[in-house]
Amino acid sequence: MAQSGIDRRRINGPEESFPPLFDDDDDDIELKTRRGRAPGDIRPISRSISQANGSAYIETEKTKIACAVYGPRQSKTTTYSEKGRLNVEVKFTPFSCTRRRAPIRDAEDRSLAVSIHQAIVSSIRLELFPKSTIDVFITIIENDGIEGCIASGSLAASAALADAGIEMLGLVASCSAAIIGDDIQLDPSEAEARASSGTVILACMPALDSITSVWQSGQMSADIALKCMEQCHERCIDIHSIVAQSLLEHRGTN
Repeated sequence: MAQSGIDRRRINGPEESFPPLFDDDDDDIELKTRRGRAPGDIRPISRSISQANGSAYIETEKTKIACAVYGPRQSKTTTYSEKGRLNVEVKFTPFSCTRRRAPIRDAEDRSLAVSIHQAIVSSIRLELFPKSTIDVFITIIENDGIEGCIASGSLAASAALADAGIEMLGLVASCSAAIIGDDIQLDPSEAEARASSGTVILACMPALDSITSVWQSGQMSADIALKCMEQCHERCIDIHSIVAQSLLEHRGTN
């Protein structure tokens, strides 16, 4: 008796299916972008540090990111290296975006991992961990714009490294800005980034007054880019104080 090609142990869905779309109309973008915030205000950081060691959780309205740090542990490679190695991996949850994502790594995951790695690697004293690897795993639970994911991911990774006791030169804070019309709007959402002509993401160590990474996309003049960097740096100082206070409170309770 010939067997059919249907797996009777599974509930087979329809041959064709179309995911529902919940995007706002383009006509409503200008009315729904700022949500009552001034152009120089960032979204509130409602939670900073979780209860687990070597981890952090950052939530800024619709952007929610969890980060876990493992290491330093011995590298699997046989070659000796005088400096440690930092490994950053970013993963989106399937329900993090408007369209459901496949649970596999793609080019966007790797691009975000490279940007976050560049933002935090210079703050870690890797020379103290020869032939060792520090693994940073970032999970984006909810996504409200790639700019916000890079900024919040860098902040979560730096806080998790400090929470894990990794020796660092300083905490890394990050902030993004978008050019919408003639205004500079900080911490843009996904709708604001789509409506902008250019964006800037700045990562720095406010305690040392040094910049670790600058990422710019779109069209803008050099003067506008410098103004964006100045405003982002001012907000990074405020963000740094919030994260540092959260770390102190977390250590005080343990």
